Amino acid sequence: MNTKQRCLIGLVFFLISYLFFSKLLPSFSDSVDFAHWFNLIGACFLLSFNDVFPKNKINSVASVLTTLGVIAHIGLCTIDFIMSSYGNNEIAKEHLSQHISNSPLIFYPFVAVGPSLLFLGLALHAFAYIKTETLKSLMVIVGSVAVGISFFALKNGILMVLSCLVFVLGLGLLLFAKEENELKK
Repeated sequence: MNTKQRCLIGLVFFLISYLFFSKLLPSFSDSVDFAHWFNLIGACFLLSFNDVFPKNKINSVASVLTTLGVIAHIGLCTIDFIMSSYGNNEIAKEHLSQHISNSPLIFYPFVAVGPSLLFLGLALHAFAYIKTETLKSLMVIVGSVAVGISFFALKNGILMVLSCLVFVLGLGLLLFAKEENELKK
């Protein structure tokens, strides 16, 4: 499997996870947290974008941010797997949630800030193409910001999926644009 295929798998899994998060795709099982499994696998495959983009100062920073964001997604998904293991025990879930909120060493890197670094890193990668692939780059940049706003501020599942779709589509188009430009050389 080549890098482009890993990137595409990551994009598909990531988008499917957001379809689950928004409840547009129903959960097929109470014992398996499909949304977080797809998100976890998708985020890990999105790490491949670090190998796709050229190596320069901006992309080096973007690669670090993307990597930290993937690590944070792994941590967040782990927390959510633990949370879902409590089933219908809302008291235990509340205790765990309270504990995480009161633990800055867990809350900030894995819940509040860390997962956003994946979006920030990939948006920064896309920014490197702002002059040559303006629309595709803007799709990634605007989509990444819109995912955060729709998820955290508006708590709107439909806008979250649409934002993720724009983000994923922009990255996918950049992936193909990069391949097309390499073929022309």
